[in-house]
Amino acid sequence: MESTAAYTETNRPPLAWPAWLGTAGGVFLGLVLLVAVWAKALDPAAFAEQIRIEGLDVVLSAPAVALIALALEAGLGLALLLGVRRLWVLVPAALLVAFFVFLTGRAWWLSAHGLREAESCGCFGNLVQRTPAEAFWQDLLLLVPALLLAFVGRNRSSRFPTLRVAAVAIATVAVALFAWKSPELPLDDLATRLRPGVEIQDLCAGGGADPVCLSTVAPDLKTGSHLVVLAKLDDPEFEKAVGSLNDQASRGEDVWVLSASPEETKQAFFWRFGPKFQIVETPEPLMRPLYRRLPRSFRVQDGRVTETFAGLPELSENPTS
Repeated sequence: MESTAAYTETNRPPLAWPAWLGTAGGVFLGLVLLVAVWAKALDPAAFAEQIRIEGLDVVLSAPAVALIALALEAGLGLALLLGVRRLWVLVPAALLVAFFVFLTGRAWWLSAHGLREAESCGCFGNLVQRTPAEAFWQDLLLLVPALLLAFVGRNRSSRFPTLRVAAVAIATVAVALFAWKSPELPLDDLATRLRPGVEIQDLCAGGGADPVCLSTVAPDLKTGSHLVVLAKLDDPEFEKAVGSLNDQASRGEDVWVLSASPEETKQAFFWRFGPKFQIVETPEPLMRPLYRRLPRSFRVQDGRVTETFAGLPELSENPTS
């Protein structure tokens, strides 16, 4: 009887709950990584700008680093989502999480010491407005506990998960191709904070109790009907449209141009073109989340965005009497 009991005790199959707990942690971490990939792949140019700010474009160009980083993050996220919790997935995932937390922590320290503007892109790209402190703590609490759980009860089998790895490879290539081509796709409303239905008072930059909002920069947009153009004043494409915008303003439409161009560029633009529309100097941190490419334009009715355009609308077809 004793030998039978001992045999039963020592050969009892391992408890299932550690494996389930580890799987849940891995799936959650994978989902977080994939959401972050989606947000950044919609606007890889903004992600590349963040890479330049962080000084990570040392060997390769920032756009190349952006594509490689998106592919790596997507591959790890997909592998974890499919339950591939081997060391050759978990160790790179741990290094990636540590790197993210380091970057957001450094951004917080720099902004706290006045060495960087208090804006943070973080893991979730251009769509999520967070202060550097919020980015650090949110990334830490979202990523680190899930990563630690993913190590619990992992599969130690020597059998290689061929089908799942193949699926991850195919999907990773697809993500990289999507990120490469997404700037050419009509995804501006998804990729930016500017979309039909949004209130201009909700389009803000900066954290704390005193953010800078579009309704503050251009308060007249809160009432009436307006055509608003986001542009660089020295952009050749925008310069070609100045005549049409002047005509539109002459027909009675209230035309506004928001630009982060410096004052000397604005003065040169006035002398050269004599614009009949309003030009408002707008901080770049406020403008940048509203576009992928410039120019971009939208219509506002009583403080609410009603329509957006990639580039400029067909002005001659939209006169306002």
